[in-house]
Amino acid sequence: MMTPDPAAIARQHAETSRLLGVDFVPVFGGGEFQSAGVAPAPTPDPTPPPASTPTAPPAQVIETKPASAPESKPRRKLAASAEDRMGELRARYERDAPHANFVTDFTNIVWGDGDPSASLMFIGEAPGAEEDKTGVPFVGRAGQLLNKMIDAMGLSREQVYIANVLKTRPPNNATPTADEAAACAPYLYEQISIVAPDAIVTLGLPASRTILSSNESMGRLRGRWHAFHDEHSGRSIPVMPTYHPAFLLRSYTPENRSKVWSDLKQVMELLNLQEAR
Repeated sequence: MMTPDPAAIARQHAETSRLLGVDFVPVFGGGEFQSAGVAPAPTPDPTPPPASTPTAPPAQVIETKPASAPESKPRRKLAASAEDRMGELRARYERDAPHANFVTDFTNIVWGDGDPSASLMFIGEAPGAEEDKTGVPFVGRAGQLLNKMIDAMGLSREQVYIANVLKTRPPNNATPTADEAAACAPYLYEQISIVAPDAIVTLGLPASRTILSSNESMGRLRGRWHAFHDEHSGRSIPVMPTYHPAFLLRSYTPENRSKVWSDLKQVMELLNLQEAR
C-alpha cells in the first residue's frame, strides 16, 4: 500500500482553506477569535439526539448521487410569484405563532433570506443573537463562514435561499427540541415548496433530522445524497447534509473543513457550478 504523500495532503488542506476563505484559526480568548498557528483538536458534534423526531414527509437515501440536477425552471419568471407566496406564508406563520407554544426568547421573527426561487437552499436549525437583532438568518460569525462557503461554490448569498427550522431564537441559543421542530416544520416544508430548489444543503443535525426524518448521527448522514419529498408538488429534492458552520468554528480542523468542502463539491457537481478561483 502506498504511503500518503504529506506534501500532497498539505496542498489539499491548503486548497480547501483557500476555497472556504479561511485566513484564521479561531482561538477562544476574551470572547473573540484570534489568529493562531495550530487549530484546536477535533471535538465531537455536541448536538444531543432529540427524544423523538418530528414527523416529516417520507425521505429516502440516494446511495449514488443523482445523475443530474432536475431541469431548471424559468426562475426569473417565478421570482415575483415566489415573493408573494412567501409573504403570504410568513403572514400565516405570524398569525399562527407556533413559537407561542414553547419557551422562547426573541426580538424578531427570522424568516428567510435570499432568492425565493433559487436553485439551492440552505437550512439551519435556529436563529442566534445577531440574527434575532436583525431578523435575518446567518449574519453572525457562523453566517460569515457560510457566506465564504457559498462564495467558494461560485455563488453569492443573493443567489441562494437561506432559512432555519425555528423562526425565533431559543433561550441561550439552545438546540431545538423535537416538539419545537415539529411545531415549526410545516412552515419550513412550505418554504421549500415555494422555493422549489434543485438541491438542499442541511446545516447540522437538527436541520438534517427535521428534513430527513432520521435519527442517524451527523457523521453517518453527511457525505451522501438523500431526498426530501415535497408533498405539495410531488417532487423529490436531493438533500446533502453537512456540518453547521458554528460547529466548524468550534472544531476548526483541516479534516472537518475538508469534509464540508467535499459535501459542497457534490452539490456543485449536481448543479453544474464552477468553484471560485
